[in-house]
Amino acid sequence: MSYERFTADNAIILLIDHQVGTMGWAKSMPFDELKRNALMLANTAQILKIPVVLTSSMEEYAQGPLLPELEAILPTEFAARIKRSGVVNAMDDERFSKAVKLLGRRKIIIAGVTNDVCTVYPALSLVSDGYEVQVVADAGASPTKFADEIALSRMEKSGVTLTSTNQVIAELAGTWATPEGSQIVQEVLMPALQG
Repeated sequence: MSYERFTADNAIILLIDHQVGTMGWAKSMPFDELKRNALMLANTAQILKIPVVLTSSMEEYAQGPLLPELEAILPTEFAARIKRSGVVNAMDDERFSKAVKLLGRRKIIIAGVTNDVCTVYPALSLVSDGYEVQVVADAGASPTKFADEIALSRMEKSGVTLTSTNQVIAELAGTWATPEGSQIVQEVLMPALQG
C-alpha cells in the first residue's frame, strides 16, 4: 500500500472541544502537556496556512469556552467555530460536517478532547466516508488511561492512523530548511522542548 504524505497543501486540521472545562476531565495525561500539544498544532497550522475547523460543545455549561489561546493563534477560525448544542459526534452536526466537506481535502488530522468521546466518533465517521484520518493521540486525552487506550485501539482497528504531535508537525513541515520550517522550529518545537 502506497502512502502519500500529509502536507499543508492536502490536509486539514480539526480541533474538537479543546474547552477549559472538558480538558479538566481528561486525566490520562497532564493538563499542561495536553494544552501545549493542542496549541502546538494550532501554531503549526497558522504558520503553514493549513485550514483549521474549530468546534465546541455546550460552551455555556461545565465544558466551558475554547482555550483563549486558540483565539489568539487562530482568530478567524475561532470566530467561525462551530458551537454544537450537545451533539456528541461533531460530524453529525450539519454545520461542522459542511465546513469540513467544503474544504475539499481528503486528508484529515484530528485532535479532540476527550479521545474516548469527542474524537472517536468523528474519526470513525470520516474513515467510513473514505477520508484518510490521522488522530493526534497526545493532543487529546480521556478521563482514564484505560478509556484512552480503548478509544485509540477502536480507532486504529477501524483504519485511523494514530500519530503524535511532534510526528505530525514534522510530517506537515517536510523540511526545517524553509522559512516556515525554521519558524516552526523556533516558535513551536523549541519552546515546547524547553518548557
